[in-house]
Amino acid sequence: MQARLRDRTLEELYRRAVVARTEVPAAMPRYRTLPEPLVAGGFERGISLNVDLFFEFMRSGRAPSPEDTQEVVQIALSRVRDGESLEDVLGRYSMGAEYLWSRLKDTASEPERELLEDAAVSLLRYITLLTTRIAVACVQRAHDPRWELLERRRAIADALLAGRDPIEWADEPAITVPDAFLVAAFRLGTTRSADTGELRHRIESIPGVFLRLDSGGWTALLPLQPGDDGTATLTALTSRLPGPARPTPQPEAPLSRMGPPAPFWVGVATAASHAEVPAVFAEARLLAELGRCLDRPQPVCRRPDLMFEYTVAAGGSARAGLAAVLAPLDSQPLLAETLEVFVDTGFNQLATARLLTIHRNTVTYRLARVHELTGLDPHRPTDAMTLSAARIARRLEIACFAP
Repeated sequence: MQARLRDRTLEELYRRAVVARTEVPAAMPRYRTLPEPLVAGGFERGISLNVDLFFEFMRSGRAPSPEDTQEVVQIALSRVRDGESLEDVLGRYSMGAEYLWSRLKDTASEPERELLEDAAVSLLRYITLLTTRIAVACVQRAHDPRWELLERRRAIADALLAGRDPIEWADEPAITVPDAFLVAAFRLGTTRSADTGELRHRIESIPGVFLRLDSGGWTALLPLQPGDDGTATLTALTSRLPGPARPTPQPEAPLSRMGPPAPFWVGVATAASHAEVPAVFAEARLLAELGRCLDRPQPVCRRPDLMFEYTVAAGGSARAGLAAVLAPLDSQPLLAETLEVFVDTGFNQLATARLLTIHRNTVTYRLARVHELTGLDPHRPTDAMTLSAARIARRLEIACFAP
């Protein structure tokens, strides 16, 4: 009878743990050096496996075998391979277990609470066993020449991007560091996609590339061949990007009406020498962030295509002041939308009326109200430029622009 009661109580705890484990990703801190869309699927899979393995351990009393934990260990190894520290990777197991344990205990009945208290030692054994296997696997892989080569290439990328001399890391014939690069900073959209990992592997497989992951995506340093000003390398890079080619937006087609944004953006710029890499890296990051914040439908972001937007984004402290120009329209969504379409259509009232399916006189009235509220007349060239810049600054502020 006592055994049956324990089994029923354990199954009820498992049922609630399955529900609670969906909350764990949001409750955990984000990886500091890895993009969430790239690792979220593996993280959720790892949580699911750990809950199942632990409760099976509780049911049977038998510790999971190395074969049972193989997938969990491989997920952790992937995070270390990508550049996250082993300490941070292992620490997440304790944090996740503490979160689930507290969630179950907060809503536990008396029999469940007693079982949880008895199971505390089993949980400690499970976490110790799993983290030990991950640590041992990492030590074994550390002697793998492929891992050592990957670490060296990542260290070279870090040195170049920070403006340090990478020569100390390039002391083997296997690693050649060219003089010039196309710097490509990738920023991922918020929508998770199975293609994210595939995209990363496509870029990582480019011969001679140096790649470093970060919390927003990754940066790739693509070697330039002699005589290439970046055009040929950019063409080759673009050919590796997934998805159909996107049409170039026309002046009469507002950005907000050109279809869905790209699932990723890549800011590109050319560094003719090692000394130029840090500044070019900053430019590429800014361009990629512009693509993300403006929901640009074209994934490749070059400075010649975004000169006005780049100038606004690089304005620093002035950007917040520009964004505040449109604050009087916060309570007037129709006026804000009309101004948005008016700017996107090249300040064309007829096109604005047609797209909004309203009379041209209504557009005239709304723009007059914009003038009254902001003090800027959309029909005057200088005021129109300020309103255009303010609109870009506003979108960057809302999207948490962070190059």
